[in-house]
Amino acid sequence: MEKSGRRSDWISRPAGILSGTGVLIILMFCVGGAAQRVSQRAQRLNVSDPSLLNGQHLFESRCSSCHGLNGKGGERAPDIVTRPEVAKLSERDLLELLRKGVPQKGMPAFDGMAAEELSSVVKYVRAMQGSRNGYFAPASIENGRNLFNGKGHCAECHMVRGVGGFLGPDLSNYAANHSAEEIREAILVADKRPGLRKGLANVTTKDGQKFSGLVRNEDNFSIQLQSVDGAFHLLEKSDLAELAFEPMPLMPGDYSSQLSQSELNELVGYLANAVHGK
Repeated sequence: MEKSGRRSDWISRPAGILSGTGVLIILMFCVGGAAQRVSQRAQRLNVSDPSLLNGQHLFESRCSSCHGLNGKGGERAPDIVTRPEVAKLSERDLLELLRKGVPQKGMPAFDGMAAEELSSVVKYVRAMQGSRNGYFAPASIENGRNLFNGKGHCAECHMVRGVGGFLGPDLSNYAANHSAEEIREAILVADKRPGLRKGLANVTTKDGQKFSGLVRNEDNFSIQLQSVDGAFHLLEKSDLAELAFEPMPLMPGDYSSQLSQSELNELVGYLANAVHGK
């Protein structure tokens, strides 16, 4: 019996040690996972500012239950990311809104939070809005401008503040309604967006004139083409000898290989700040 008892004690001790080790491993895994998530957040936001990461934590714990994790609204609170009337508020206005709340609409006052915490939340909201004024260094924004006008070939089709091409949308105020992540997504998956005839149309008339551009309007009898220089050409189909569409979309889908991660961040930073005239 004594021997059996000692054996039971001997068996139980390692089990206890193993249990403690298991807990330690789980804790290490959780801590490591949390650190990895923080690192991923920092990479996603393209910042090293700890106050912005703290703003994300505070937003997720205090605001997301009503406004949603992405800030685009929920059942109890509106979209604060893409709504222009919110995006155009100054940081001072946003801070005042947080301090006083909107009692008549059910938003509580957060005047019990420290000033640094409120500022962090405002920074994070600005980051989600894409209006990241101050989160990219001026040199980085300037690099993004150079990429837009040079290596990225964006200015051949898109315009920012009156400079650039005509075939693509004007991107001067794109960040007013799109977050930095949405800007990045628009750059990386442009060729996967739905839509027919995304490539250039090449037209030759029966008298030998040649035009190249995007089809803006078309019916059974005519076609309206906008050429690279911005000019519009209304052509009767009966006058055309050839109408062919290039197979590749006008906006390439290989920016992930054409631009490095840092270059892509700089390009996104430039577009995110263009709404402020930077």
